[in-house]
Amino acid sequence: MITFEPKQHPSIIKVLGVGGGGSNAVNHMFKQGIKGVEFAVCNTDLQALESSPVPIKIEIGDSGGLGAGANPKVGKESAESSIEKIKELLDDEYTQMLFITAGMGGGTGTGAAPVIAELAREMNILTVGIVTLPFGFEGRRRKQQAELGISEIKKHVDALLVISNDKLREQFGNLVLGEAFAQADNVLTSAAKGIAELITVPGYVNVDFEDVRTVIKDSGKAIMGSATAEGEDRAAKAIEEAMNSPLLNDNEIVGATDILLYITAGTDDITMDEITEITNFVQSESGDGAETIWGVGKDETLGDKVGITIIATGFDAVRKDPEPVKTTVGIVGDKSKEETISPVVAEEERSEEVITEIIKVTPKSTETVVDIKQEESKIVHALDKIEESTPKASPTKISKDTSSLIKKTEENYLSIGHTVSSKKEEVETKEQQKEEGNEDGINKNAKERVNKLKDLSINLRSHEKMSELENQPAYVRKNVELDEKDHSSESVVSRYTLGEDSKNQPIIKSDNSFLHDNVD
Repeated sequence: MITFEPKQHPSIIKVLGVGGGGSNAVNHMFKQGIKGVEFAVCNTDLQALESSPVPIKIEIGDSGGLGAGANPKVGKESAESSIEKIKELLDDEYTQMLFITAGMGGGTGTGAAPVIAELAREMNILTVGIVTLPFGFEGRRRKQQAELGISEIKKHVDALLVISNDKLREQFGNLVLGEAFAQADNVLTSAAKGIAELITVPGYVNVDFEDVRTVIKDSGKAIMGSATAEGEDRAAKAIEEAMNSPLLNDNEIVGATDILLYITAGTDDITMDEITEITNFVQSESGDGAETIWGVGKDETLGDKVGITIIATGFDAVRKDPEPVKTTVGIVGDKSKEETISPVVAEEERSEEVITEIIKVTPKSTETVVDIKQEESKIVHALDKIEESTPKASPTKISKDTSSLIKKTEENYLSIGHTVSSKKEEVETKEQQKEEGNEDGINKNAKERVNKLKDLSINLRSHEKMSELENQPAYVRKNVELDEKDHSSESVVSRYTLGEDSKNQPIIKSDNSFLHDNVD
């Protein structure tokens, strides 16, 4: 009898941990196990490499295995000097997808991860970065280095998942330091496992590598959520928890162009109504413009639970700011400005000529002359005659004084016109400034309200904040001092009364006639 053994090809997916944080995450993934994935670690620290259980280890740099000293520049140079070692790992006929895990803020991960990502993209490998932001207590310098590292690696990966360690603290509270970093490793593992097993684990409605490539290729920013739920309304609970996961740096999928949705059922198969409920919820949250690729698989270990993994990408494609409208007004040396202004000047000259003619001909002008020079009333009568018989008018009858007077009137009229317009402009400017001030105030108040709502939602996610809200009165949290009040059992009515004795002298009586010990 002839037996055939299937050929075991190397995995098309590799997970590479870079630096201390990334290597620790890959060590955790290796122990947890991800189906159909090959693991590797690279580091400048030889001691950390030797303690790793991962079989494929790459030492990079020329520091003699002593690390990068928290200097991203050293990490970058180490990766560049050992680029052939990394290329040898990736340069085979099977590798089609690479996960790069790194902790941002240190030396090796921050500096070397972008170099490795750039190499993978040049080799046409689908590259996904999964990186962590440092805890707040790790220092400002480390956070600044992390932000620079994220901006650099984002240029060279197809998709980037950013996980905030501070949000882990909000979710799980005041953990022991070792447990806090273990939780970060768990999140990195769930992110890599969630994407990788979409490809490697077959399902009823299968999601293959090309489906994942469609969603992730050149997508830039990506967000991911995963959750499981059981019991009544398990589908609704699972998708809501996956969409509202606080572990990733962002969990709003509004504006995504591509969404990958994978539903996993245990022993209790998922129904069509549950699938409809999940897909409708995703569509309502993402908007009508998102294209959703979905699949359904089975995992007996879930039991009665249902699991959901959602990946949203394509935010950069739809959230580009509109190009500002370019104007040429006020630019020195611009020909278009000169061409635009020149006809305006000509129009102003023509308008001045028209005003001059009106002053010389219309009765309105003569009235203006009378207001200015009342003693020359004869000239006014002469002008009236000229206006009544315009065809017979003779310019010789108007004296030089009259022409100069009219000229002055013309200048005064023009100057008055300019003064009025300038005052109008000043009024409009003040109104605009007032409106802008009001808008600034409204925007400021709106931002304050948004920040308060964000703080409130963050506090509600934390166990410590929730217990504080439940157990501590509001006036204690707000440091409000309350006036002490007498207890209801303590009477404020005195039993003593003021009266007179038989000699009409004032006396204090111990029995209050209005009170009685034995109440009827």
